[in-house]
Amino acid sequence: MLNRLDEMLNFHTQALRVRDQRQQVLASNIANADTPNYKARDLDFNTALQTALKGSGTGAPAAGGGVRLATTAPGHLAGAPGLGAGAGLLYRNPAQGSVDGNTVDVDAERAAMAENTIHYEFNLTRLGQQIKGLLSAIQG
Repeated sequence: MLNRLDEMLNFHTQALRVRDQRQQVLASNIANADTPNYKARDLDFNTALQTALKGSGTGAPAAGGGVRLATTAPGHLAGAPGLGAGAGLLYRNPAQGSVDGNTVDVDAERAAMAENTIHYEFNLTRLGQQIKGLLSAIQG
């Protein structure tokens, strides 16, 4: 019974985690808008969500966070793995080149953040509705 509840809530829970991670990537792009040679990044939401769902079939975060970083020398640090979305993290193609090599388009980043925020709020609302539905079923 508990597994069914976890599975029911798992999709929106993982979607919220991936949306949060994407928001951090987009915020990092905006923060580095004036950094020379900074390459804008974005998260492939579908790939990251599929990876997160595969890594946590019970609704719990993936063991060890999902992705393990390769260390090629004894002095390398293991790093802090994310939600398994590293495979979905891509470089954004610039709409217009810049002299300093920076590929951040602040307007595009803001639009992506607004879109991501709307989707985040939707997932949060759906998760809340599912929990309210469960509570009403339990209370009768």
